[in-house]
Amino acid sequence: MSEVIREGKTLFSGAGTIPVPVWIAGIAIIATRCLGVLLLANELGLMELMNFVHRSAQAWDSTLIFIASQLIFFIELRCAIALMRGHSWGRWGFLIAQVLVLIYMFVASMGWVYPEIFSINSTNDSQIVASLLVQKLPDILVLLLLFVPQSSRRFYR
Repeated sequence: MSEVIREGKTLFSGAGTIPVPVWIAGIAIIATRCLGVLLLANELGLMELMNFVHRSAQAWDSTLIFIASQLIFFIELRCAIALMRGHSWGRWGFLIAQVLVLIYMFVASMGWVYPEIFSINSTNDSQIVASLLVQKLPDILVLLLLFVPQSSRRFYR
């Protein structure tokens, strides 16, 4: 740590050349995921959070979904760090993770898979799709920051 302060090194290699949209996208991914966990823990409280984990461990299907959600969380954080370091696989990994989450949420909302932990309650298919897109809008905007601006595309070449 003292070497970082003495020599003026940065955490990310080449931090001065990272385009602003990439920085914003990486920080947004990390901030939204960590803030989401903190808000969930605050809303549930300690006892209800422990009950949630206990209920998730009651059956194999809910346990697998719980483990998969935690795995997706850590994959997204790892992709955010990788994309800020200039690794192209970070943005593609985040894109794949979002597609998988969107597919699961759609399938769970349609009632095709049980348990429907991460489902959206709506009356018809068009409302489900619209609700999913509204819920995933921040992630769509982050993906646009990573793939649309010329500076972001140039950075990953």
